[in-house]
Amino acid sequence: MRSLVLAVFSMFLFACAMGPDYSRPDISTSNSFRMAEEPKDLPSMANMPWWELYQDEELQRLIRIALEENKDLKQAVASIDEFQARLYSARMDFAPQLSATGNLPVARLGGVTFPGFPSPFAHYVQGALSWEMDIWGRIRRANEASMAELLAREENRRAITLQIVGGVAQSYFDLRQFDMQLEIAKRTLAAWEESVRIGQARLRQGLINKLDVDQFEAERENAAARIAELKRHMIQKENEISVLLGRNPSQIARGRSLTEQIMPPVVPAGLPSELLQRRPDVVAAEQQLVAATARIGVAKAERFPKLSLTGVLGVASPTLTDFVSPSTSFGVLAPVLTGPLLNAQTLGFQQQAVEAQAKQAVAQYEQTVLVAFREVEDALVGVSTAREQAAAQERQVNSLRSALHLANLRYKGGLANYLDVLIAQRSLFVTELALADTHRLHLVSVVQLYKALGGGWSPEKNQPKDSSKG
Repeated sequence: MRSLVLAVFSMFLFACAMGPDYSRPDISTSNSFRMAEEPKDLPSMANMPWWELYQDEELQRLIRIALEENKDLKQAVASIDEFQARLYSARMDFAPQLSATGNLPVARLGGVTFPGFPSPFAHYVQGALSWEMDIWGRIRRANEASMAELLAREENRRAITLQIVGGVAQSYFDLRQFDMQLEIAKRTLAAWEESVRIGQARLRQGLINKLDVDQFEAERENAAARIAELKRHMIQKENEISVLLGRNPSQIARGRSLTEQIMPPVVPAGLPSELLQRRPDVVAAEQQLVAATARIGVAKAERFPKLSLTGVLGVASPTLTDFVSPSTSFGVLAPVLTGPLLNAQTLGFQQQAVEAQAKQAVAQYEQTVLVAFREVEDALVGVSTAREQAAAQERQVNSLRSALHLANLRYKGGLANYLDVLIAQRSLFVTELALADTHRLHLVSVVQLYKALGGGWSPEKNQPKDSSKG
């Protein structure tokens, strides 16, 4: 018996796992991003914790609430618990499987009983042992797959965390854009109401015709309609933020305005190769590929015979008084070899299916990397061009304000007609709304860049200094 056990353990120790070992696919990366403004002595923005990037105290409070209450994040955490349990279950396949049964009859109708061997009419207790020797590495590959799936779920949790941080920030900046545009629209409405008042007075004096007044009134109603539209967008955006916070729709408190937000003036992007280790969706896709590669080994091992150590040990007696007698014990321990015969072709097709799944995982990983690079480039160009666009629009707004002031003076003095005022006021209204949108675009581009770079926040390692809750 000792020789048998030693032989089995030797086979187990020196056996190799079937299937390919994982190696990361070759992904070509450049030395820098196309639009990067990366001085060599500056660290990557992705290393900044979110509470240092977003310095609006109210925004920080909203993000903290979302990280505690968001339902998608809670689901991701529960998914990690699920796959942790699956990994523990897979590891138990390395250990022997033991089971026990017993029988204590309360009535017997006759028949013959055999001492030393259990029967339906005997008192007995027996234990069954089954221990698969992992010769072909089936169990090891299954554990590799389970571990990779767990790591993928952990990265998925981190990806959802970054999405929540970025989603709350972006929605908050959207909301502040609507606030800013609403102020512009109300100010423009007041200006048009003044124009209507002056126009009606000049109409009564016979200085202008009704066409001028009708045009002023039309522009006034256009501003009023825009106010109603902005109010609708504002409430819908508040509802969107409320869902991110894990709450029923409610009013959202405001902090700094768009123009008061503090963002890094220079956006160092880091090296493209860092995305492969930093972005959680890339790491999760790679772990899914690791799992798919390991499952090839599982499928291959299923096509080979399995060697198991099985045994039965117990005691049995026709009477309870003789239950502990040496003559009533029984047991057997032997290796069992099982292998596929008629289902061998089916197992071959299953292996082909698993290999095809691994090819899909490779393509998914490569696609995820490509999308990651594109998102960084898009965000970088968004940040740089939004700054330039905002500067040009600010100069345009200043010029239009001056033009409107002069047009109003000339109109009131009778030196110009209503068309000059109409054009100047309309152009200023449109440009001010566009400037507010560009301010928001700049902030959102920074948010998107931070997310595209994989962020720099780990909930286990970093916590904001101010952990107050709202």
